[in-house]
Amino acid sequence: MLALQNKIDFAVIFRVTNANPNGDPLNGNRPRTDYSGLGEVTDVCIKRKIRDRMVERYMALEDDRRRGQAVFVQSDDRKVDDAKSLKARAETVLGKKLGSSETAAIACKEWIDVRAFGQLFAYAKGKKNNGEQGDPGVSIGIRGPVTVQSAFSIEPVSITSTQITKSVSGEGEGVKRSSDTMGMKHRVDRGVYVCFGSMNPQLAERTGFTDEDAETIKTIFPRLFENDASSARPEGSMELLNVIWWKHDSKVGKYSSAKVHGSLTVRPDGTFDLKNLDGLEAEIKDGF
Repeated sequence: MLALQNKIDFAVIFRVTNANPNGDPLNGNRPRTDYSGLGEVTDVCIKRKIRDRMVERYMALEDDRRRGQAVFVQSDDRKVDDAKSLKARAETVLGKKLGSSETAAIACKEWIDVRAFGQLFAYAKGKKNNGEQGDPGVSIGIRGPVTVQSAFSIEPVSITSTQITKSVSGEGEGVKRSSDTMGMKHRVDRGVYVCFGSMNPQLAERTGFTDEDAETIKTIFPRLFENDASSARPEGSMELLNVIWWKHDSKVGKYSSAKVHGSLTVRPDGTFDLKNLDGLEAEIKDGF
């Protein structure tokens, strides 16, 4: 199957209501914000959700359609194999090919997220039994054609912090609660966020990322927050509003990604305007 033939730009608009869309572990797990007070959801967090939906899609496919649709970077609570680490998963598929000139080609053919986002295979072999330095290991980088930017809110967000306690003892004989029963829970009261991204046909040729793969991601976006609920993100608190999809008429693209992304203006209520770009139509999909 041919690699991606047309450059693609996209934008994802979503609303957060009384939820923590992406906590910062270095700041007490408070919702991430920039220095201007705008809410932030990192690109890593968004790609994690895309991969989770990819795993769910893979499990729903019939066996004869699963070839090339597996996901390499799986979260522990959504694993569909017995691999206990990325190294173990890589060795299961690549075997003796891990570290050879064929590693990248095999990995891209096997895993859709590697074809899309790229991957660094860097595994040390360790020392020999006699204590001498062994094989330096594997270090192979694959650059993916799909880039996803961090999402930022349209306006500064208001963050509410609530003190919480346990109603039962976590340890001991249950006579009294221990001193660690107090805690904090943080949430964004309300905010509309927008995330931008692009798909590069030149890089797609190197990984084998196809138009079909692009369509897979396109169908995943409207369901980005499905099956993603947690205590920090209750069901319904993360709402996908719109996906805007620009498909250019060539590999190099009719306009730069900056110009395309700049043609979108999102309002604080989630509605938006699109500036007309001659020769480039925008496809708009609502969230489910």
